Amino acid sequence: MADKRYDSTPGMLYIVATPIGNLEDITLRALAVLGQVDLIAAEDTRWTIKLLERHQIKTRLISYHEHNEVERTKSIVEKLRGGLSVALVSNAGTPSVSDPGFRLIREAIANDIVLVPIPGASAIITALSASGLATDSFVFVGFLSKKDGKRRSQIQALEGEERTVILYESPFRILPLLKELIEIMGDRYGVISREMTKTHEEFLRGNLSEILENLKNRPAVKGEITLLLEKKQKDDAEALLDVVREELRIRIAAKEETLSSIVRKTSTKYGLPKKIVYSEALKINERLINSTTY
Repeated sequence: MADKRYDSTPGMLYIVATPIGNLEDITLRALAVLGQVDLIAAEDTRWTIKLLERHQIKTRLISYHEHNEVERTKSIVEKLRGGLSVALVSNAGTPSVSDPGFRLIREAIANDIVLVPIPGASAIITALSASGLATDSFVFVGFLSKKDGKRRSQIQALEGEERTVILYESPFRILPLLKELIEIMGDRYGVISREMTKTHEEFLRGNLSEILENLKNRPAVKGEITLLLEKKQKDDAEALLDVVREELRIRIAAKEETLSSIVRKTSTKYGLPKKIVYSEALKINERLINSTTY
């Protein structure tokens, strides 16, 4: 049972994260809120009622999904303005993140409704944490466009991305997407996670061509998929230039040598043409000057 000592505040919209698979993956705070609000707006009431029954919560449900969110948003905002408390939930994870909810949240803010996020499970972070890919910097893209031209443009824009890329895809479109990724971004390392937190949870790691071959040999691909792509790896020349730029920045900022002396010594040290080093030094010097100019 939800803790009845928890007092929800009338007129508040709670954005409640729910399990991404295993129904036990929900916080005590989320259960308390779901048990105390006046109304739960759910992406699919048939799915959410399973979660509520599991935890003996009897709060009234209404549907809120992409096909009715325009008219439902107005109705829910009116209820909030009238003093009712509402919890917004999606089928899995955090509402409004590649799920319905964005429109309602924007309207609630416009109407000075207090929003309270109740954090919890996230497919993005769950997949990233077990991927083995760089976690210090990443970009979440969600679902790519279903339109061929737009999708290819999106992939081209990601080709040079120097952060881990996280995508969502359906099991029905994953094979053609992998082929496009290989064609445009190259056969880079990636990780597919599917059925996370469920009985048949699986992580596939390897070059995209290896993952594609694995999935092609299956009778069917099941379960919503989170796909992670390794950031673009710099070649030796790019990596060397990064080292040179950092040394130039430090020496120029120190103001202990002339620019020409710094360029000459750095060029000799790294075996690079003076023209290239001089060009980089000018850019860095200009940035340093601008950063101290108000």
